Amino acid sequence: MNFLSVENLSKTWHDKPVLRNISFGLQQGEKVALVAGNGQGKSTLLQIIIGKETPNTGQAIIRKDIKIGYLPQEPELMENVSVIDNILIYDSPISKAVREYDIAIEKQSHDPSEDDMNHLQWASEQMNLLGAWDYESRVKQVLTKLKITDHDQLASSLSGGQRKRVAMAKVLLAEPDLLIMDEPTNHLDLEMIEWLEGYLSQKDLSLLLVTHDRYFLDRVCDTIIELEHGDIYHYKGNYTYFVENKALREAQIASELEKDKNLFRRELDWVRKMPKARGTKSKSRVDAFDDLEARIKNQRHKTELNITMRMERLGSKILELHHVSKSYGTKNLLDDFSYIFKRKEKVGIVGPNGVGKSTFLNMIMELEQPDAGKIVQGDTMIFGYYSQQGMKIDDSKKVIDVVRDIADWIPMANGNKLTAQQLLLQFGFTHEKQWDFAVKLSGGEKRRLYLMTVLMKAPNFLILDEPTNDLDIETLGVLEDFLAGYDGCAIIVSHDRYFMDKVVDHIFIFEGEGKVRDFPGNYSDYREWDEIEDARRQQEAKDNFKASKNSIENKPEIAVVNKVAEPVVEKRKLTFKEKFEFDQLEKEITELNQNKSKIEGEIAHLTTEFDKIATLGAELETIQASIDSKELRWLELSEFV
Repeated sequence: MNFLSVENLSKTWHDKPVLRNISFGLQQGEKVALVAGNGQGKSTLLQIIIGKETPNTGQAIIRKDIKIGYLPQEPELMENVSVIDNILIYDSPISKAVREYDIAIEKQSHDPSEDDMNHLQWASEQMNLLGAWDYESRVKQVLTKLKITDHDQLASSLSGGQRKRVAMAKVLLAEPDLLIMDEPTNHLDLEMIEWLEGYLSQKDLSLLLVTHDRYFLDRVCDTIIELEHGDIYHYKGNYTYFVENKALREAQIASELEKDKNLFRRELDWVRKMPKARGTKSKSRVDAFDDLEARIKNQRHKTELNITMRMERLGSKILELHHVSKSYGTKNLLDDFSYIFKRKEKVGIVGPNGVGKSTFLNMIMELEQPDAGKIVQGDTMIFGYYSQQGMKIDDSKKVIDVVRDIADWIPMANGNKLTAQQLLLQFGFTHEKQWDFAVKLSGGEKRRLYLMTVLMKAPNFLILDEPTNDLDIETLGVLEDFLAGYDGCAIIVSHDRYFMDKVVDHIFIFEGEGKVRDFPGNYSDYREWDEIEDARRQQEAKDNFKASKNSIENKPEIAVVNKVAEPVVEKRKLTFKEKFEFDQLEKEITELNQNKSKIEGEIAHLTTEFDKIATLGAELETIQASIDSKELRWLELSEFV
């Protein structure tokens, strides 16, 4: 079944052709990714498909009987409404039923009329009909997965990352037939990205997305559509297949271009031999020569992004952290942390949002001070700091002037100097683009310009905070190659697992509660180790629980059980993840018991409202099952407290 048809679609932006006669389709169950360089029209194409932009020619047709969900790069929320209400306001039958039921319940507490009673009965029937009784709990479950814990917080007070996650929860919970997403992994930590991968990999989900996350592309998408200079190329396969076949396509184009050039040289000699007699020459051969000349002139030469900036030499002392601690109120971010950096060291930083990664960088950059300990910088240190917030660019300035404000001449690694114009060319900004106003740059182009201004200052210690956001795949590849050969040190915070795997030597894992683990390997090595450790801990907890249970229920086996369990139960501490789970379980069990008591009280006061009694009874059973499950897990973890 065809969900989407894009037919001969063209679009011009700021007098520049962005899309030229684009055509493709998306079938039910297909997962399609749009891949392109910065400024090539990916987001514009999505905007046209959902009807927020108008093409110059052509059309995008979405099947009428399907539901569309769209996640933009910059989400739109109702500002003076709570997080949970932003979700429930979503225009879906289940959300409407939940809202109607909440309104009906509210009316019951204020001397309800007969109409109010009928409204409640109708709302209850709708909830039953749509199976919506567990919808609100499912909303909270998804929000918790996406690390949105304060459900009553106003949308106006959310950070950019929180807004993106609330918008994502809103779209996912609507369960659309076709899901369209623009850079969904931006602002998500690694754990959330992996959860989203699993969710989007469902077989019955139809998907069209833009992302630069290569592991995400590889594991989720089965079709890649590449936009390049207004043209479109289809690849029926995942990202690995795309890379292999794109290389073959480019090699074939290069080979054909070389053949065309050789043929052109021969034909040019033939045309020049008797110019006066050109009219007597074979007309078909002359026409073929003219076509060949036009084809070669129109052949686009790929601009290679080249990063070869000079770097100041590092001294013997680089960067040292001695017993550094930092807290905000009762929140411990760093506890007695010490580390001495070595030459050419590339360190990755991972961890959930809010555990102190950015604070750690800010302390190194002296933007914040530690509560205890000291940070010592070497005399030759020159930092290059690429922050998440990016640079403030005056949109009224031209791109060339943004660079000239920093320097007119830039020293390169080979001893030469480049002009601002030459350097911009090396970073993929054409002569035409250099004289454009900054306001015309795409988000990715602005990030690329920012990266260039950081490297222009010849740093020998790079601090890169989410450098992969909004950069295209080609730029990411060049940056990876640059960092691999970079003689300075680097600290990199990134949610791009592919990027981390290619660049870093080892990882600082911010586990929370001030604890930082130094793991000797890249991100994939760490995930493999963590999965093994997690499985071991779970098995250990199960064995421990069984041993404890047997010791109580089966007295004769006490000696045997204790003997077997002794080496395992040697007092170990809960990991941060387990401690967090243990604390949450206590809160959740308390809340569930409170809800249970409340529902039991409601049932006791009901007499003839049989539908309501049945509904509350079913809800009570669900709560009791959840209490039993959580109490069992709490008992397992309590062994190690």
